[in-house]
Amino acid sequence: MFGKLTIDAFHHEASQNAAVCMMMLSGLGIIGLITYYKKWGYLWDEWFTSVDPKRIGLMYIITALLMFFKGFADALMMRLQQALSVGDAHGFISAGHFQEVFSAHGTTMIFFVGMGIIIGLMNLIIPLQIGARDVAYPFLNALGFWLFASAATLSLVSLAIGKFSATGWLAYPPLSGLEYNPGEGVDYWIWIVQIAGIGSTMSGINFLVTILKMRCPGMSFMKMPIFVWSSLCSMVLVIFAFPILTATLVLLTLDRYLGMHFFTAGYGGNPMMYVNLIWAWGHPEVYILILPAFGIFSEVVPTFSEKRLFGYVSMVWALVMITVLSFVVWLHHFFTMGASAGVNAFFGIMTMLIAIPTGVKIFNWLFTKYRGRVHFTSPMLWFFAFVLNFSIGGMTGILLSAPPVDYQAHNSLFLIAHFHGMVIGGLVFGFFSGFTYWFPKVTGFFLSERLNVYAFWCWFGGFLIAFMPLYMLGFMGATRRLDHYEESTGWHPLFVVVGIGALIILCGVMIQAYGLYKSIKDRKKNLDTTGDPWNARTLEWSIPSPPPIYNFAVIPTVDQLDPLWAIKRGLAPKPEVGYEDIHLPKNTPMALYLGLISLVFGFAMVWHIFWLALVSLIAAIVFLIIRLSGEDEHLLITAEEVKSMEEARIRGNTAL
Repeated sequence: MFGKLTIDAFHHEASQNAAVCMMMLSGLGIIGLITYYKKWGYLWDEWFTSVDPKRIGLMYIITALLMFFKGFADALMMRLQQALSVGDAHGFISAGHFQEVFSAHGTTMIFFVGMGIIIGLMNLIIPLQIGARDVAYPFLNALGFWLFASAATLSLVSLAIGKFSATGWLAYPPLSGLEYNPGEGVDYWIWIVQIAGIGSTMSGINFLVTILKMRCPGMSFMKMPIFVWSSLCSMVLVIFAFPILTATLVLLTLDRYLGMHFFTAGYGGNPMMYVNLIWAWGHPEVYILILPAFGIFSEVVPTFSEKRLFGYVSMVWALVMITVLSFVVWLHHFFTMGASAGVNAFFGIMTMLIAIPTGVKIFNWLFTKYRGRVHFTSPMLWFFAFVLNFSIGGMTGILLSAPPVDYQAHNSLFLIAHFHGMVIGGLVFGFFSGFTYWFPKVTGFFLSERLNVYAFWCWFGGFLIAFMPLYMLGFMGATRRLDHYEESTGWHPLFVVVGIGALIILCGVMIQAYGLYKSIKDRKKNLDTTGDPWNARTLEWSIPSPPPIYNFAVIPTVDQLDPLWAIKRGLAPKPEVGYEDIHLPKNTPMALYLGLISLVFGFAMVWHIFWLALVSLIAAIVFLIIRLSGEDEHLLITAEEVKSMEEARIRGNTAL
């Protein structure tokens, strides 16, 4: 009845039991607080069933931040183990558990933190920047989130029940095959990634159509903000790359569940086919994550330099070129597989070429600041840190694009340092910059600038201390996934320095958490009553903070780039006020139900509880039929109600 699930699945090492206890106590504490303050009804009506992209965006970011704490805890465990496990000492976790932590860290950070924060920001900002009241497919958007959340929940379940994959975050065969991993770990990884990937594909479709079809009148492609352009390119990559991931996981699932041998060399399969397929998705995934960060900096730098973005057209074409080239560089991830010199040379050259449009963007941002009135606020501080760290990471990437060099540095900590320089120095610093920049727009109040600056210096200094030594360790021969080493290697002092850097980053994280709490607590003292606190340039700053449910009382008409800046300078007329009835989709719990069903289905497939998987699959089909058979219901906000709400807002701002 319970498939492969037995009582042994609940037996773990002491460190893992402690983590499970902390997770459960935290969950019970949150449930207790919600119950104590009687907020279940409010959460159900306003959040859990919402199809409003602003609320879905916030739920994405909240989920991503919760998963960040889990993924960051994994990173701290690895760094502590490497600092302690030297010579006769063997640290505090076993070798097998270390590999689980290693795999969970990569999976969590890429699929739940990286994807969560970029899709969350897109939900919050894209409709506002293109002058739209909603996204193209509100229900599909909500369903994408609940699939994302259910996959994240399944990854937390794997911490408490059974073991997670110990095969790395990409699960290469033959290690991920039944012969070497007959347990539930790889199956957890498959269903977590599969469910999250399907949700991301839905988001890609939704935002592609939203940007193509829902721009306000007059906003041609070459009048779109760069963040919208970067999101468009990112979502094109999602639509083309994630189906490759889905198909690859289907083949691996058939290998493990039905005894097929797509990737088993001894039976006519080919493990290298898996590696090619997974990186045909994996390298575009890097740009799926980093392109929106480029878009964020392209909004922040002009605003805090009080200048128009330098080279808008070249920025757009650089984004397009990166999008195209990202599909022809995947093989540089495994130059050591034994391909011919010609094949390696082609992919090496393509990898070098993709650095050109990336370099164009760096120079455009620097020229934007040239002779501008630069404000050294926290969003700009994150930009300066990005320029340094991303440039170092980019240069080491060019180094690794040469196959002879890659032969020496492949699978070493040099590669880890390079990758984290791109992801943390690019994506994470970009998110912090955008989060701080758009926070007053989304919430209506400011984050603490002083605490933001303190957190920045901890992150910036901690990052350099934690990852620069990894370049040296990589050249000294230290490999990734290393849980123990001999004292004679001379690596121990550097690993201790790396651990200290990770602890400094932890200080930055704690300051950010406290700053967020303090800002929410003191929100009435830090209200944004203007809607445009930064003297910005794009449409989202032309409406109140936080935006009303309908975003725009009057849909704007755009005739040039930076429309709000043009209105301020008298280069464009102010929009005429003429209210109309507004139709918005009603909330529905159907997306939440489908997300819960997918969670049950994934858990049942992991443990081979096939009767429960079948019941879940039938339930999902039934709910989909019900949803697709019904008519969309809409909430009507009449022109009189819109007028009344806008006048009340104006009176309130005047009173303040």
